[in-house]
Amino acid sequence: MPLTTKQNQHLRGLAHHIKPVIIIGNAGLTEAVLEEIKIAIAHHELIKVKINAGEREERQEIISNITTECDCHHVQSIGRVGVFYRPSEEKKITIPK
Repeated sequence: MPLTTKQNQHLRGLAHHIKPVIIIGNAGLTEAVLEEIKIAIAHHELIKVKINAGEREERQEIISNITTECDCHHVQSIGRVGVFYRPSEEKKITIPK
């Protein structure tokens, strides 16, 4: 289910103060990095990922792959940092309806 504009704004506000949990280097999105992202998003629900690899198109492709592989929502991208959200079984973040 896609997020509404209000929900997306709320998550962007929450993400403002958090630091990137995962940093993707020049090797790109490897299986090990993808597993770490899955673990981090399951634990935190809302994470920032810093993507140091490639140009804009390559970063967009990495963001798209993270979204599909981790079954999460892409909340926002600013420069080289992407914000992702996936609700967990035990809710840590309450988003508005």
